[in-house]
Amino acid sequence: MRVVHVIKVTSVAGAERHVLTLLGGLCERDVETRLIILVEPSNLMPEMVEAAEARHIPIERIVIKRDIDFTVYRQLRSRFRALKPDIVHAHLIHAEVYAVPAARLARVPAVVVTRHNEDPFRRSRFFKPINAVIRRLTHRVIAISEAMTHFCEDVESIKPDKIEMIHYGLEAGAPDFNTRQQLRAEERKALSLDEAHVVVGTVSRLTEQKGIIYALHAFARVAEQFPQVRMVIAGDGPLRKKLESEAQKLAVADRVIFTGWYDDPYRILAVLDILMMPSLWEGFGLVLLEAMSQALPIVASHVGAIPEVVLNGETGYLTAPGDVDAMQKVLEVLIKDRALRQHLGLMGQDRQETYFTAEVMVEKTLAFYRSL
Repeated sequence: MRVVHVIKVTSVAGAERHVLTLLGGLCERDVETRLIILVEPSNLMPEMVEAAEARHIPIERIVIKRDIDFTVYRQLRSRFRALKPDIVHAHLIHAEVYAVPAARLARVPAVVVTRHNEDPFRRSRFFKPINAVIRRLTHRVIAISEAMTHFCEDVESIKPDKIEMIHYGLEAGAPDFNTRQQLRAEERKALSLDEAHVVVGTVSRLTEQKGIIYALHAFARVAEQFPQVRMVIAGDGPLRKKLESEAQKLAVADRVIFTGWYDDPYRILAVLDILMMPSLWEGFGLVLLEAMSQALPIVASHVGAIPEVVLNGETGYLTAPGDVDAMQKVLEVLIKDRALRQHLGLMGQDRQETYFTAEVMVEKTLAFYRSL
């Protein structure tokens, strides 16, 4: 079986790490796999290439000069004709728009897409005709959650028998307890934090979708009561300057640390006592699994797939998106109660190891491919 995956990459975040995990697992199972990444001229993503090569995944780049770039169709069609894949598998909107029609023109036997996010633009009147074309040209769809399945059916009018639900899974090799403690000491020292600090944090792109500004406001409220609390905002994106300015306005800039991107998310997760994921919408959120593997309690929004991953009151707490009052209340409870933080974290760790592993994800994807 020969499968070519296509995705546009501007950073190595959740969807990109998922693709690397999936393709690494497929390669280990002797599936002839190749990854084509669409990259911008000013951002050739050597870190994605390096990560793929470390997993022995054959990878190549095609430069996309702008959102509408017809040369990409021709290049993809040419590569598909040369590679002769049995399946082309597209991830995220740019790959869908370019790889799906190019694969059909190249007479690839099966064309599939994975829906990673409940993208608001798919509801727009402008995009619906484009989505309809992609839907007609695609043989099957993988939805990464039950919530995503409902979105595909209700918003995109994809027939249920065309959709397969396969959750994200976390690859083996997450740091064990002793390694985590070592990373915690190293990274806290680097960030001028010590063990007396209770550290709340987010790990994501700094975009509107991630709702970081609401977490920042909730933190500012609890900071008034708890002098030992600190916040770490890991990641980067278009809202960074706005968030830094907001921290200044809230008079907590001296207690909020903006770290930028971490190539290894486990290094920053080791710093945290509580992970927040205040998303306004969310396809899945791979960082949830990474945090659970490290026994971190989670405060997240009740949106998308998050309730399928985080059990309210069992592995963390869920709030309505943008509900600063609710976030404040659960943060107060967790900051006060270290034993509760540990209990929720351990329950989350057990849930991740039981239900959300890369082995399960890869085997289900392989069975899906064989059914095409």
